[in-house]
Amino acid sequence: MAGEGRISQKDNDLIFTCGLIEYISRKTRNVRAEVVNRLGKDNMSKIYELADVYHCDNLDRVSDDFISAANIETGNFDNVAECHYSVPSLWDIGKVYKRLIKMVAENDNRDVIDVLTEVYNSFLSPKIDDYNSSFYYESPVYIYDCYKAQKIL
Repeated sequence: MAGEGRISQKDNDLIFTCGLIEYISRKTRNVRAEVVNRLGKDNMSKIYELADVYHCDNLDRVSDDFISAANIETGNFDNVAECHYSVPSLWDIGKVYKRLIKMVAENDNRDVIDVLTEVYNSFLSPKIDDYNSSFYYESPVYIYDCYKAQKIL
């Protein structure tokens, strides 16, 4: 398709959605599952469907709007401060989650937002969010296999 980059628009929208979750989580010092659960399916769907619009806006303003709308309070989880190494970018972590969500959604023929909620609430999310480990650097297939097996292989 002319005008389309290396990844599809919907993949880019999912990266943005996951990156925004990461940003809100870091900003409010909450685990990712808490942010996803507080946002709820309607807000998550809105972010995903309007990602191309939100992507053009100021990330602080967009995040503040959703933090306020979902009444997300400040927590005490700070994996960035606890990291002893280089902190991965919002978008790097967004890509890790995007790949897993997309693989699950496509292989199980399921709704992306339903899978997103499930993935962020899974045993794997804390593993991905531990920046002192190398799990988030693992291959997408390995991460997917661990998710499907419901254990680290």
